[in-house]
Amino acid sequence: MKNNLTNKAADNIRILSAAMVDKAKSGHPGGAMGGADYVNVLYSEFLKYNPDDMNWPFRDRFFLDPGHMSPMLYSVLALSGKFSMEDLKNFRQWGSVTPGHPELDTERGVENTSGPLGQGHTMAVGAAIAERFLVARFGEWMAHKTYTFISDGGIQEEVSQGAGRLAGFLGLSNLVMFYDSNDIQLSSETNEVSHEDTAKKYEAWGWKVITIKGNDADEIRAALKAANEETEKPTLIIGKTIMGKGAVTEGGENFERKVSTHGQPLSAAGASLDKTVANLGGDPKEPFQIFPEVEELYKKRQDELRQWVKEFEAEEEKWEKANPELAEKLENFLSGDIPEFDFAALEQKANTATRAASGAVLAAFADEIENMIVASADLSNSDKTDGFLKKTHPFTKNDFTGAFLQSGVSELTMACVMNGLALHGGVIPVCGTFFVFSDYMKPAVRLAALMELPVKYVWTHDAFRVGEDGPTHQPVEQEAQIRLLEQLKNHHGENSMLVLRPADGPETTVSWKMALENTDTPTALILSRQNIKDLPANSNRYTDALEAEKGAYIVENDANPDVILLASGSEVATLVSGAALLRERDSLKVRVVSVPSEGLFRTQDKAYQSEVIPADVPKFGMTAGLPVTLKGLVGDDGAVWGLNSFGFSAPYSVLDEELGFNGENVYKQVKAFLGK
Repeated sequence: MKNNLTNKAADNIRILSAAMVDKAKSGHPGGAMGGADYVNVLYSEFLKYNPDDMNWPFRDRFFLDPGHMSPMLYSVLALSGKFSMEDLKNFRQWGSVTPGHPELDTERGVENTSGPLGQGHTMAVGAAIAERFLVARFGEWMAHKTYTFISDGGIQEEVSQGAGRLAGFLGLSNLVMFYDSNDIQLSSETNEVSHEDTAKKYEAWGWKVITIKGNDADEIRAALKAANEETEKPTLIIGKTIMGKGAVTEGGENFERKVSTHGQPLSAAGASLDKTVANLGGDPKEPFQIFPEVEELYKKRQDELRQWVKEFEAEEEKWEKANPELAEKLENFLSGDIPEFDFAALEQKANTATRAASGAVLAAFADEIENMIVASADLSNSDKTDGFLKKTHPFTKNDFTGAFLQSGVSELTMACVMNGLALHGGVIPVCGTFFVFSDYMKPAVRLAALMELPVKYVWTHDAFRVGEDGPTHQPVEQEAQIRLLEQLKNHHGENSMLVLRPADGPETTVSWKMALENTDTPTALILSRQNIKDLPANSNRYTDALEAEKGAYIVENDANPDVILLASGSEVATLVSGAALLRERDSLKVRVVSVPSEGLFRTQDKAYQSEVIPADVPKFGMTAGLPVTLKGLVGDDGAVWGLNSFGFSAPYSVLDEELGFNGENVYKQVKAFLGK
């Protein structure tokens, strides 16, 4: 009798999923229909959350990887009372809360934005790490599970290797992943592209693997029970499911396991929506309804969850009374408030590389910011995240008392994990690698921007001055690419990312201040490998550098300047040396402007923008990247000295001379630009 109702609820999810896609004339019904049994058992029997507060921090999380299976997620959340039938009818329509691929909406139970396959379950790894980090500090009383759902496509995406390796290595027993193995993908059957033994692969990474019939409620239930009892390993449940389960043709013939149902409405794929709805026990005239007995089943689950939350909060209250200081600290962590830190008191070495200056800030953070997690892709001693690492220790299996994640050589995995940490909450995620490897990270950086997650990226070795390593390691076009996110607006009309390239040590300190205070979007710090001469100071260089909080500011200034020189990062000091020659040799009046963030500068009022970079003064820019990086600042009549080619293998000092990044060439180019 129990499974009769359970199966009816799964069929209800199938009906709603198929109907949503057919009404929209767009979408992916087959996978949603096949995965319905698992999500139904998970949500009606296992997933623990607060139905009256979907942001409750101690909830289990469910991360969907295959975003094309959004109809399944929206349908089970509709049974849970979080979406209305009108919401489902507006699937994929303008202004709806049911977009084609799920977008972060925790109020309605959508824990992550998904779509690009492989990222969703890797974010789940990050959420599971965050949970272990917090439990290590506050106790197992607050333990909760992270469930995730992956498809054949996600298993094939390369990022799954990094996620699987890392989760197994760390022994994330709080992570449960369901693999919807229906052997069908968008344009072919899976056996046309792969013959790998997925179970053995995950077992080799240190996972517990359970293979079941993915549409059998009893087997799903038993597998979830075993996964919840596991204490040493993450669990992979391989569910052999049926693509398009329940689909039939107009004549009533079986239409399951068809490639066409993966990415087309049933009516376009060769099946009949009406006959399928009837076959599944629904009303073809009105498929958008929840069966009364299914509504009762989910209402009963909501009541059970409310009782469980009540008991949980009673235990939490006992813990708080016994541990008042820890309770206050936990509240601070979970609030997302900006930690207090005295940036003005932090001393930087003179004329240092900005990566080293960043390392000094991170070392100080390690002493004072207890909920920061820093990661590096096997480069901590080069990207200087080891400033933080030296004050703590890396995560290892069964030990999350440290605060450093050794990600290994897997930049995309690391970036996705950082998104998961941010989505879980309670922690501040930071990750580092060489700037050129931001290429590997961009899919996750883009999702961080879309989800408005405050991940901090430490990208070092920011230019051709990587030197002898040659053009493979020398970023040229990367800054221009990343700065496009400064121009792209998020759903709140704000710049979708804060990108900062500081010009010296004190400006790096200020950039970290800005990064820590930015809780609305991701922040990128683009940092030098080589030492940089500190910029001139009126009195206190840190005080002057605070002007960087406006995105651009005047470093040196002559009244009524003949020319404005502007740059970010290393090139600002080069402009300062060129400006000295222009004054000394030709008595030119020069203004030098540091622009760590054009995107931030453009958010300032027009009066300030005109004050710093007036329209009627000639402008010359210098960048170690593509000239287009500064084109918006110098204007159509301005000039930019930059790179239009890849770099070369040679000592960086030689490259500076050969490529014209020195004061003498600034003098020469500005003279030519001004026609003098």
